[in-house]
Amino acid sequence: MQTDEQLKQIVKEKYAEIANQSVADNKASCCGAGGCSTEVYNIMSDDYTTMEGYNENADLGLGCGLPTQFAQIKPGNVVVDLGSGAGNDCFVARAQTGEKGKVIGIDFTPAMIQKARNNADALGYNNVEFREGDIEHMPLGGNIADVVVSNCVLNLVPNKDGVFKEIYRVLKPGGHFSISDVVIVGQLPESLKKDAEMYAGCVAGAIQKDVYLELIHLNHFENIIVQKEKPIIIPNDILKNYLSEEEIAAFNNGGSGIFSITVYAEKPNTIVIADATDAKAAASCCTPGGGCC
Repeated sequence: MQTDEQLKQIVKEKYAEIANQSVADNKASCCGAGGCSTEVYNIMSDDYTTMEGYNENADLGLGCGLPTQFAQIKPGNVVVDLGSGAGNDCFVARAQTGEKGKVIGIDFTPAMIQKARNNADALGYNNVEFREGDIEHMPLGGNIADVVVSNCVLNLVPNKDGVFKEIYRVLKPGGHFSISDVVIVGQLPESLKKDAEMYAGCVAGAIQKDVYLELIHLNHFENIIVQKEKPIIIPNDILKNYLSEEEIAAFNNGGSGIFSITVYAEKPNTIVIADATDAKAAASCCTPGGGCC
């Protein structure tokens, strides 16, 4: 299995490739990361096209939910989007926060940052900005955001506990997040968990659903709600790149499942000085492919 830094480099290279390919190619692949299904549909993303602020040029088909739909963004809010890609969620958030608000997108792929900035310039938005940075170490001060959103990104990050700590840090007391992500129930086949391309394709980096929710709780968030949940079905013509026919049949008929969830949680008004011991233990107990002790 690759190290955390190797996995992050794989993701950065893959998403740089995605930033430079056509929207049509992105939407016809598994999270935009290759392994294109002959059924020609994206196995993750929901339809943004009816949402105010939607911009086709910024929609690369890389999401697994609609976090902004559930984010309760109010006029004048400061919104931070983690893994902002070409800017689609930022532009939808801007439609909700209005001219008096501010939206900050963070992405660690330079090609994505440039694509997002070009899109914002073309739209004439002066209250949407994009910063290059790692969401485990956000280029932001503390207590500045009313709302944090993210779409199919934390599953790409080996240190998910570190990201939740950063979300807690940048949110104002009483602020909240709405995050769509991929989680696992049961066990993934080893071939999927170990494959770097499938990691970049948003599946092998997912962890167990109950552990994911427990990490949120252990990082002192409150009122944790799963707002939406849907199964993700990987077509057999993608699975055959990683599994034998017998393994595919066992996987499809087994008790394991891959799900997209959209989770809401609040930072308490009274700031908690976090003791990281329990959260670190929970995070280290799970492998990136979803195996837990």
